[in-house]
Amino acid sequence: MCRESSSPEPILCANLLRKVDERLIELLSSLRSEEWALQTTAPLWKVRDVAAHLLDTALRKLSMVRDHCYVEAVNIRSPQDLLTLVNRLNREGVAVYRRLSPRVLIDMMKDACEQSARFHESLDPFAPAAFAVSWAGEERSLNWFDTARELTERWHHQQQIRLATNRPGIMTPELYHPVLDCFMRGLPHTYRDVDAPLGTALLLEISGECGGRWLLCRGPKGWAFAKLPEGEFASRVKIPQELAWRVFTKGIDRDSARAQMEFEGNRDLGEKVLRLTAIVG
Repeated sequence: MCRESSSPEPILCANLLRKVDERLIELLSSLRSEEWALQTTAPLWKVRDVAAHLLDTALRKLSMVRDHCYVEAVNIRSPQDLLTLVNRLNREGVAVYRRLSPRVLIDMMKDACEQSARFHESLDPFAPAAFAVSWAGEERSLNWFDTARELTERWHHQQQIRLATNRPGIMTPELYHPVLDCFMRGLPHTYRDVDAPLGTALLLEISGECGGRWLLCRGPKGWAFAKLPEGEFASRVKIPQELAWRVFTKGIDRDSARAQMEFEGNRDLGEKVLRLTAIVG
């Protein structure tokens, strides 16, 4: 049982975007011509498509948020409207930038990443963000959360390329733990419709040097993070760090993921962790 709520600390990671993107440039520059056509865990995207998406989203974010350039009016009235818009923009961007040669794409990526890093580093992390982190259930977010969300995008798409091309991952505590910590911020929203007695505690552990432990508690106003207890919990879930990023970015089907996870206590409560999707689209 848990009693005392505890809001997680902000994830101040603007400086890490530059480091992750430096690894991206090194990775893309090392690819052989045939590796650009390899299939990734994203069903519709090969390596060149994921690279095109990373270029498109960096340029799109700079254009809209930094430069306040919006070339079309959109009316978002529901989560489905947002999903439809994001999928369309992603599809259109990939269709354009996948046509670029690796040399041209990499040169453009270098410039886009540098501009993106400078922009995120310049932001007040506690000022309102231009876009809310919708998968965490927020209608308004602060810049630090939007930047952390950006880090998860840059990290996990790069990891898709590394997995497809059999390159070493970037699972270091410095770069991967903030990604996992950001993903976890979606847990209260994921469990919002799950009924349980007050004080019910769910402990989620991600094993490995990059992982950690997060406690979710059912309180009077719904599910929220709480301080780690010394006593019992209703359900405990353990996920290997190699698997975790794929679970929360639709990079593996739920049955395959479930078979590699450990559950203790109320399994039905614990398996609802698999509902968490920390991406839009």
